[in-house]
Amino acid sequence: MAITQNTGQESNLTDGMHVVVDALKRNGIDTIYGIVGIPVTDLARHAQEVGIRYIGFRHEQQAGNAAAISGYLTKKPGICLTVSAPGFLNGLLALCNATVNGFPMIQISGSSNRNIIDLQQGDYEGLDQMNIAKPFCKAAYRINRPEDVAVGIARAIRAAVSGRPGGVYLDLTTAMLETIVDKGEIEKNFFVTKVPAAGAAPSPESVEEALTLLAGAKRPLMILGKGAAYAQADGDIRAFIEKTGIPFLPMSMAKGILPDDHPQSAAAARSLVMENADVVMLVGARLNWMLNHGRGKHWNPAGKLIQLEIDPVEIDSNRKIDAPVVGDICSSMKMLLAGLAKHAVKAAPDWWTMIEADKKKNDAKMAEKLNKLTSPMNYFNALNAVNEVLKNHQDIYLVNEGANTLDDARNVIEIFKPRHRLDCGTWGVMGVGLGFAVGAAQTTGRQVVTIQGDSAFGFDGMEAETICRYKLPVTIMVFNNGGIYKGDSPNLSGGSDPSPTTLDPNAHYDKIIEAFGGDSYFVRTPDELKKALEAGLSSKRPTLINVVIDPSVGTESGHIGNLNPKVTGTH
Repeated sequence: MAITQNTGQESNLTDGMHVVVDALKRNGIDTIYGIVGIPVTDLARHAQEVGIRYIGFRHEQQAGNAAAISGYLTKKPGICLTVSAPGFLNGLLALCNATVNGFPMIQISGSSNRNIIDLQQGDYEGLDQMNIAKPFCKAAYRINRPEDVAVGIARAIRAAVSGRPGGVYLDLTTAMLETIVDKGEIEKNFFVTKVPAAGAAPSPESVEEALTLLAGAKRPLMILGKGAAYAQADGDIRAFIEKTGIPFLPMSMAKGILPDDHPQSAAAARSLVMENADVVMLVGARLNWMLNHGRGKHWNPAGKLIQLEIDPVEIDSNRKIDAPVVGDICSSMKMLLAGLAKHAVKAAPDWWTMIEADKKKNDAKMAEKLNKLTSPMNYFNALNAVNEVLKNHQDIYLVNEGANTLDDARNVIEIFKPRHRLDCGTWGVMGVGLGFAVGAAQTTGRQVVTIQGDSAFGFDGMEAETICRYKLPVTIMVFNNGGIYKGDSPNLSGGSDPSPTTLDPNAHYDKIIEAFGGDSYFVRTPDELKKALEAGLSSKRPTLINVVIDPSVGTESGHIGNLNPKVTGTH
């Protein structure tokens, strides 16, 4: 867009801010999540003017989370817009979390005058933002001249989506945004990024080596990670699993690549298959803490490993990978599937006998937990009620965060479609829930349900107003047991203050959404929970359900209590 002069005639002049908006539009950016202020308020206004949807948040971290999950769902970088200094820093956690999880995202922040910042002369919100951002993202760039906008945005897009995706920081100086330039001269420099995330096929030799190893296995296993879900190679992954008959184990955000009720799912026999598999094929799953680093009692020490991975540095990161397949997941799976024509890959019958026996035993134990009635509810019977409803709404996107709320929902709530379960991922960071919910609702146009602990909700609860303001079809469930992990922990001093992990079990979180015009429910029984959830989904209105959970239930640190230092001494 060009600047208009007093004559009413369109000028051939424009400014840096309009150049940025034009470049974003031309590169297919259709949504910006953020919070406005100096010096980017007009950037958001002009983006909205040209048809880019702007969704304004109450905190930059949640705007960043929305952008990140949008990137995960679309394989295109989500855009987060922040003001300088404090706003930039608020968004930085989401940017770093996106990088750790492999979500493509670009944080665009306005920044103050370079000459004053560089001499540390005390400018308004003066901060060397680009250099601060560098350790926390894949790449960081600063645009100092309108002439460089096309290149700067192209570099940011390409860095965000190529190789292993991640977060990119893009610094827009105040001086650049307000610089007046000739529109015709700028047009000469414009271009649109082409094929920013080109495929990278693995070597045929590595694929052959992997298939040979699998063909010799008696007890093979496939572990699917969120990298596999991100790749959107769903059809080839499913075809490979079903053609070979190999059991699969989905990591949390890989649930739904194949439906959770698929007969080859080994989720209910997780410990058995990991401890006894003789060849494990990792597909977009890293051997980090979430898989015990590939070591210890949960792994067969004599087992062989195949790893499909886009980043060669990840190979051998924790233990020897016997058959590395370095390339993008889509290309790798196509080549592996084609290679089955000359490789007989099958799981031995006795392997499936072991698995089915273990699944039957564990399913019976889980059914006992799910169907046990308690008053107040516990996590399992409450989640069972939720699962009974959601099985009839398989198109919804589920966002899940918390400690016990996260761990138990992962095991109870069934997912039937790929990329329909969104959670805190690799870092286990709290406070992603409502940002993810807004991003998923905006990106997909589908309904979203969040299941959050009361502690997790405290990080992002104000975004209930954002959900109401934009009339998004989001149903929020707060599992309220009155505490971090549990609500009945004592104050060791004997004093009247609550313990460090105690919250308010009598809190009416449902009242929060009422203030903004949403629908609210306060439930104490499984039947009340089911009715409230059905009502929220039927209305497609912003809804919050306060789910009362027994304060005495919950495990310290959830399933990762082993990471919590055990202190036994006294003062």
